[in-house]
Amino acid sequence: MAKTATKVSKKAPAKKAAAPKAAAKATSKTAKAPAKAAGKAAATKAASKTSKKVAVKKTAKASASSASPILTLRNIADRLSEMHEVPKRQANEMLNQVVEMIAKSLKKGDKIRLSGLGILQVRKRAARMGRNPQTGEPVKIKASKKIAFRAAKDLKDSI
Repeated sequence: MAKTATKVSKKAPAKKAAAPKAAAKATSKTAKAPAKAAGKAAATKAASKTSKKVAVKKTAKASASSASPILTLRNIADRLSEMHEVPKRQANEMLNQVVEMIAKSLKKGDKIRLSGLGILQVRKRAARMGRNPQTGEPVKIKASKKIAFRAAKDLKDSI
């Protein structure tokens, strides 16, 4: 809060220096009171803004955690360790190895079929012409690869 108040008070003398000396002397006494009030008002505005930001962040975190929980690998490992009575560290290592195996297989170009979940595969995208949206100028887009996921019918039906 103090930083905003000092910034306001620094700006006020700069405006006075631009005016003629005679006018500055006459207005210096009357300008001090509004400048202090403006400094206090700016400080309270800054404080209210920061308190609003903190309140918004807290409500956003609360709503995000309750609205749509995210299932991470660590959460899956914890659940597996409880279900199969395996240490959490071991379950976490196993899941990490599964992810590594999937990544290696995709790099090779293999298709990965996870029954009940779907199919992961690498698809090649051909080179093509595009347009720059700002200028409308034609641009060449390089050929690339992307990972595609096709959900299994059972999964689609259950959702």
